[in-house]
Amino acid sequence: MANQNTLGIWMDHSTAHLIDIKLKKNNCTIASDFTFETKEETLSRSESIMHNKRQQLHEAYYKEIANEILKYNHVLLFGPTNAKKELHNYLNNDSHFKDITIDVESADNMTNNEKDAFVKSHFGKK
Repeated sequence: MANQNTLGIWMDHSTAHLIDIKLKKNNCTIASDFTFETKEETLSRSESIMHNKRQQLHEAYYKEIANEILKYNHVLLFGPTNAKKELHNYLNNDSHFKDITIDVESADNMTNNEKDAFVKSHFGKK
């Protein structure tokens, strides 16, 4: 465990900010394709189409984040919406993630510096 590979992910339903404290310059953002425009466009056709489209795009969004998580052995999911819990449930249904420790915490909207400090503080306690 001395070589703990940790990742913090601040996320909501539209954006995920990946924070690897060791790779400060390589932090990236993953954006969901389910935008307000997509929602409005599909909703104008049908509410059920909109829900199906949202489900498809959220799954693609979670899968993209999950591919990054596979590179780590301890991950913190945090943010203001229930997207973090949805992602956690998604990961729990996939055996590829069984050896990865995943923590889930609520957090408000934050600046990038606050996100970095939150992740440092979280993994500093471990």
